Amino acid sequence: MALGTALMQKASSTRLFAKVAPHVIPALDKAVHRLTGGRVILSARMLPGVILTSTGARTGRPRATPLACMPLESGAGWILIGSNFGRPGHPAWTVNLMKNPDAQVSWKGRDIAVRARLLQGAERAEAWRAVLRFWPPYATYQARIEREIRLFRLERR
Repeated sequence: MALGTALMQKASSTRLFAKVAPHVIPALDKAVHRLTGGRVILSARMLPGVILTSTGARTGRPRATPLACMPLESGAGWILIGSNFGRPGHPAWTVNLMKNPDAQVSWKGRDIAVRARLLQGAERAEAWRAVLRFWPPYATYQARIEREIRLFRLERR
């Protein structure tokens, strides 16, 4: 593992990061994404990322959310991790996907229609192990909270 990656993993596991990052990273990601015509997500320098556009569960309006993701092999889709930076509540985008699973992601400058599926049981357990190999700080997030972190599989429509 590269030194930079190890440092980012250590920093992203701290409570300070969980407190500050949710207010800073999404705003920066949205701005850079817009300014680069969808080609760049700033936080993707640390982890792969998408801009998820889902339908609001209560409002029915489009909601754009920058998210880290774990790309699946051979471009089959993505795993989204509802970690909420290790904070207690489920992130709103997970509620949106549970009510309205058809969504869109911006991935490397391309808009792709997707369908989300909440992973459960053995399938979730297998995906969780893969997620922890991909980015170990998610284990710290899970240890900090009582809720089970939601995992979604996004597949192209």
